[in-house]
Amino acid sequence: MTAGELLAHYKSRKLSPVEVVDAVIAQVERWEPTIKALYAPDFGGARKAAQASEKRWQAGKPQGALDGVPITIKENIATRGVPVPLGTAATDLVPAAEDAPAAARVREAGAVILAKTTMPDYGMLSSGRSSFHPLTRNPWNPAWNPGGSSAGAGAAAAAGYGPLHLGTDIGGSVRLPACWNGIFTLKPSLGRVPVDPPYFGRAIGPMTRSVGDACLLMAELSKPDPRDHMSLPPADIDWAAGARDPRGLRIGLHLDAGCGLPLDAETKAAVEKAAKLFADAGAVVEPVKPFLTAEMLNLQDLLWRVRSWVDFSALSHAKQASVLPFIADWCRAGADVSGPKVIKGLANYMAIRAATTRATQPYDLVLSPVSPVPTFPAEWEMPSNDVDRAMEHISFTMPYNMSEQPAASINCGYTAEGKPIGLQIAGRRFDDLGVMRACRWYETARGPQKPWPTPPR
Repeated sequence: MTAGELLAHYKSRKLSPVEVVDAVIAQVERWEPTIKALYAPDFGGARKAAQASEKRWQAGKPQGALDGVPITIKENIATRGVPVPLGTAATDLVPAAEDAPAAARVREAGAVILAKTTMPDYGMLSSGRSSFHPLTRNPWNPAWNPGGSSAGAGAAAAAGYGPLHLGTDIGGSVRLPACWNGIFTLKPSLGRVPVDPPYFGRAIGPMTRSVGDACLLMAELSKPDPRDHMSLPPADIDWAAGARDPRGLRIGLHLDAGCGLPLDAETKAAVEKAAKLFADAGAVVEPVKPFLTAEMLNLQDLLWRVRSWVDFSALSHAKQASVLPFIADWCRAGADVSGPKVIKGLANYMAIRAATTRATQPYDLVLSPVSPVPTFPAEWEMPSNDVDRAMEHISFTMPYNMSEQPAASINCGYTAEGKPIGLQIAGRRFDDLGVMRACRWYETARGPQKPWPTPPR
């Protein structure tokens, strides 16, 4: 069931949060030995929270808009009392002193926190590989990669570990696992969801099976928190607004990123089919020219390597040796970068921001692939599996982190092998609601999807 359906059943007393949490835990126990999506599960605490929620619903006094709904939270979003390993064995496991803003908002709304979810080392892989967590696999096929860095969240959503999940995204880390797991996500405008600590391009987004559930989550996540000094002013957004009729919308179709991995033929066909649905409904669909270059992509990669090298080089030799070798090698490429080169990388950040805005501003929405390629072997760190080409798969996603624009991933088809394909729907800065309403329309227009994967027996 969706979160909305669960809440309706709680209100009518057809279901209780205790029954739901027990059922979700049973589903987790069937799946988890295979996909390993969770970190620090607290089923005892979840059952106690469900019992308290049940009493509130029986009294007709729910705590908040998510009371009794199960949720998982990516492990780099702090929850009080739980260490935050950042996906790496190099981190000292110190319990978090307090909830991060997103965790605080869902707890205040009454959501039942089942567990944290896995991520790769420092969140710098599009993969379920980690030196700290077991290998996370894709529920559609355990031989496939769930993507990352919100690896566990994407896998948990597809496997039915409850309806609500939280991930983070600095270059595609909610959209890529959403793409490869066939789920829905929104990377909001920068600052729409308060983040602690905030950073250029970093966003927290809902990861769900339906657009409606993501809207329910956004209504809570977007509430203010003073810990994020980059957050947007509070806004009165009707997240429950219905689908947006595409008639008259000007929509860009972006199929050539200008750099990165070549676009897979099946992915291209699925995105073009989605664009035709918008055009047939009355939207004006026009091609968007490439606006990212190989130099831009490489300089952004280099800037991230330098930032990560600063942290990596501060570790002891023993701790450095415990980091995933792919990530350690990726960090070392940032070791001898000159000051002028770093400044050039910072200027490039602004150049990507300007180029993305300039290319997309004429359109109400821009449609594109999320990833140029379908998912890849579970044991690989990246779609290229090459540390020297580590970021060649983020040429469609990363620009919207730099430009601070909202961008969603919604399933738009499957390869002949059955691998999900993600459609990215991006909007102008601050138009998060417009993106969500367009996704609501497409969710209905696209027609029936394949049944969700079932646990191994």
